Amino acid sequence: MNGKVLGIGGVFFKCKDKDALGQWYEKALGFKIDPSYGGTSFPSSQLPQDAYTVWGAFKSSTDYFAPSDKDFMLNLMVDDVEACIKQVVANGGKQVGDICEEDGFGKFAWFMDPEGNKIELWQMPEQ
Repeated sequence: MNGKVLGIGGVFFKCKDKDALGQWYEKALGFKIDPSYGGTSFPSSQLPQDAYTVWGAFKSSTDYFAPSDKDFMLNLMVDDVEACIKQVVANGGKQVGDICEEDGFGKFAWFMDPEGNKIELWQMPEQ
């Protein structure tokens, strides 16, 4: 019998102040933080049709995560990339680069959160 991965079950990382960071994501992007564990979940019923999750390894020399010095970057699927990046900036996040459209994958925008993590926002292309 061979087992296989079905998808990403969660993203877990260390931060300096998890409560403050959770509150920031609630204000900036509408996360619904569950106080019992300090995180949030995204039910599949709320995702766009044909939504998918990507696992991608990058070379250690990549500058794609810059200006963050972290070894990871999160990608958050959003319904309106322009509205979300405006909310992020209005709540003190720092936009990195411009909003762009790439090769039919959809629209992307990037920002640095209060803990110095580079986050990629992704709006799927219209179907």
